[in-house]
Amino acid sequence: MLNRMTQMVERLNRFSPALRYFLLSKSFGRVVPFFGTAGIRIEELSHSQVVMTLQNRRKVQNHIHTVHAAAMTLLAESATGILMGMNVPDDKYMVIKSLHVDFQKKASGAMKAVATLTPEQVRSAQNDSEGEILVPVSVSDASGNEPVACQMLWAWKPKRA
Repeated sequence: MLNRMTQMVERLNRFSPALRYFLLSKSFGRVVPFFGTAGIRIEELSHSQVVMTLQNRRKVQNHIHTVHAAAMTLLAESATGILMGMNVPDDKYMVIKSLHVDFQKKASGAMKAVATLTPEQVRSAQNDSEGEILVPVSVSDASGNEPVACQMLWAWKPKRA
């Protein structure tokens, strides 16, 4: 399935992985300014999985010098949204219907989000005229702990003519 996002990713496949993901991160940061402001980096991207990172820098920290709750939520939402964007055709629009984030423990260092879709979820996003998917995403910190538990529900519908 090709949509504008997958076409852009495929055009960048001729570059080394480091340059490819740098360019993808910058491109998404232009489309979604908050993504770029936070400094989120795409590390891996396919139709079934995305891996993104967020460094613990001053501009995303809270008062105790860990990654702010809103920045962790942005990381999780961005990972699930870009993964859905890889699969929803251009004649559909997608929206996040709900996000649920439970903060379970203090984060330590940089953050990593991994969002995945099953083959059935990929087929549904690519082929169903409308629907919704609860996209699983794990958010871990530098010590390997998961300080937050997230659930992101994405929906898509046909664009109006």
